[in-house]
Amino acid sequence: MIRQLFCIGLGYSAAAYIGAYGDRFDRICGTARSDAKQKIPTQTGIGGREVASFVFDGGPSDELTEAMRNSSCVLVSAPPAVIAMLALAAFNFGSDPSSPLSMVYLSSLGVYGDHGGAEIDENARPIPTSVRGRDRLAAEEAWLQFGQATGSSTAILRLAGIYGPGRNALVSVAEGEAKCIVKPGQVFNRIHVADIAQMIEAAFEHKASGVFNATDDEPAAPQDVIAYAAKLLGQPPPPEIPYDVAKASMSPMARSFYAECKRALNRKIKNELGVTLRYPNYRAGLDALFASGDQERGER
Repeated sequence: MIRQLFCIGLGYSAAAYIGAYGDRFDRICGTARSDAKQKIPTQTGIGGREVASFVFDGGPSDELTEAMRNSSCVLVSAPPAVIAMLALAAFNFGSDPSSPLSMVYLSSLGVYGDHGGAEIDENARPIPTSVRGRDRLAAEEAWLQFGQATGSSTAILRLAGIYGPGRNALVSVAEGEAKCIVKPGQVFNRIHVADIAQMIEAAFEHKASGVFNATDDEPAAPQDVIAYAAKLLGQPPPPEIPYDVAKASMSPMARSFYAECKRALNRKIKNELGVTLRYPNYRAGLDALFASGDQERGER
């Protein structure tokens, strides 16, 4: 049997997964939202793997639908959540016996909303405060229902703040874009993209179903991460800016992040899927990125 991976969205996390685990598949397919983006993966490959990509804007072609129906694993990583829901509607397999054997949907810790800095696990009640969070939660529920209806395993990975090569505090400090915004008591979880990749693989291999927090071990204040990156680079950290001062010039999305505070626990993904984090905290992740010379934004 040909093992085929289908990615709804060929973004940063999907590319990291393909680069690390693409050799587990005989064929890899994916979607892009425009002709220009479609050409990139097929011409250059991802992680040395050839990827057949298809344009998807909510109305799939027969060729695209057939490719998805023949897939053994489906990774849904397309933002925003409305795109994922369009895909769900467009690729509704019904009772087709060739439906995916294993699916992973990349969601966000944002579905939990604000918990006042309390520790939460997957049993915490989601109370999303933003439209983005509510859309994500609706997409989660739809994919889980789809899995139950078709007998497919469906794992929801609720991702913390993503960082990795080309997208990290070292880059923002080196390029003079970093800001030390201080809101007392505010912490965020983070997750290195390499750990996201291994979590996706674990979910596929275990044919996992249900919700999993995809996060590191140590929620931390954002200014601490910037200060550590500056220390590695031998630079003074940017001056601290009180949140009440900074919020006037922040985007609505940035303000929404600071409006929520929680400490997400990751015991379930370790205990049930056997994941051992390569980068259990931001220091380990930034140390490795610094050692690799990753201080410039690039085409990653």
